Amino acid sequence: MGDVNDTRADQRSLSQRLDALPLTRKHTRLLTGSGVGWALDAMDVGLISFIIAALTQQWGIGKAESGLIASVGFAGMAIGASLGGLLADRIGRRQVFAITLLVYGVATGASALAGGVAMLLVLRFFVGLGLGAELPVASTYVSEFAPARIRGRLIVILEAFWAVGWTASAIIGYFVVPASEDGWRWAFALGAVPAVYALVVRWGLPESPRWLAGRGRTDEAERIVASFERSAGSNAAVAGVSAPEAPEESRRAPVVPDAGPARPDRPGGRLAALWAPEFRRRTVAIWAVWFCVNFAYYGAFIWIPSILVDAGFSLVRSFGFTLVITLAQLPGYAVAAWLIERWGRRLTLSVFLVGSAASAIVFGTVHAEAAIIGSGMALSFFNLGAWGALYAVTPEIYPTSMRATGAGWAAGVGRIASIAAPLLVPAMLVAGGPGLTFGIFSICFIVAAGASWGLVDRRGETLDDR
Repeated sequence: MGDVNDTRADQRSLSQRLDALPLTRKHTRLLTGSGVGWALDAMDVGLISFIIAALTQQWGIGKAESGLIASVGFAGMAIGASLGGLLADRIGRRQVFAITLLVYGVATGASALAGGVAMLLVLRFFVGLGLGAELPVASTYVSEFAPARIRGRLIVILEAFWAVGWTASAIIGYFVVPASEDGWRWAFALGAVPAVYALVVRWGLPESPRWLAGRGRTDEAERIVASFERSAGSNAAVAGVSAPEAPEESRRAPVVPDAGPARPDRPGGRLAALWAPEFRRRTVAIWAVWFCVNFAYYGAFIWIPSILVDAGFSLVRSFGFTLVITLAQLPGYAVAAWLIERWGRRLTLSVFLVGSAASAIVFGTVHAEAAIIGSGMALSFFNLGAWGALYAVTPEIYPTSMRATGAGWAAGVGRIASIAAPLLVPAMLVAGGPGLTFGIFSICFIVAAGASWGLVDRRGETLDDR
């Protein structure tokens, strides 16, 4: 018991020192390093919507096969998110981050050589495994370094790299995919970049000191925290002087040593802990939000280029519209990053979800070019701002010992919806056209907005290091 209490005392000390830090050059480097990986993820996910539209013309595949190509990747993401979170709580955040980049980078590059639908489906599943595991692990990783007073803002900035990657996919889709019959192959080849970047992550970024301390590796954790203090201009770690005390707002929720999930390190213990009385309500709420947002987001954005083609626009013109719509993601993230530390997580998330619902209704009912672009940009703005807030709140609602597991399983449940959405959209379009389809997406956003109020809001509070 003494060793356990000593470890928890070390965790509290490290946590207070991390929360007391200003934003340092090391924080910026870590955020950028993780963000580049995040952007590469988005580029791969975004590319498939353009590639599906191209293959529909080149290979003559129907909507059912197109939906299957999109959905099989999300099936891999559902499994990857669930397993990736468990692995990250067992072997470390950085290790899993690097492995997942390698897996999906290699599989994406190999997709360029696919000669038929069957091989493409197999490779897309492996791409999904890597992507699904990487996203919740990256947000958990960054949240454990971020000072409490700006943690939400940094996670939204991390999520904003998604817009950078999605914009890159739109540029590649516009200039590369339609350029030749092999344009889609070159697009997949560019998606192999993460395999190389995995080496940068593995050897260029530190492990989470909170995770290290929780595993009893306090010397390693101490060295990492001390390096961040030196980066901030503090000589506390070198001179043996105590680090500056964390600000009051980051100490509102002290760690309670005897509280928390029962023996989460046992096999299956972390999963069972998600349903302990303390966490049950927030688990139901976060799973509901993830499910609804994934269904609406991927149902809409994977199919937007194809919907525009079906509406009579040329392939190049529909890709151009999609590029303009995508550019609205960046200001959405910027506004969410500003509001999340002013309004808090729940209010910011719910407001952006309601905005997404209204935008979806308009997008599904308009026909003029200007109205399509305007409502599409509004949908991008609000939906991606909501994603930023969702990624900020998810890792904060669980303790360090089960944080990646909780975030991973929430993402995994969301991926179930992202599997179903591309398969169901063709049927919804046949049944009621874009009006019905985007009306259903709007309902999903409203349900998610309501469920977000079942979450805890830890704005300005230290992370729970149990």
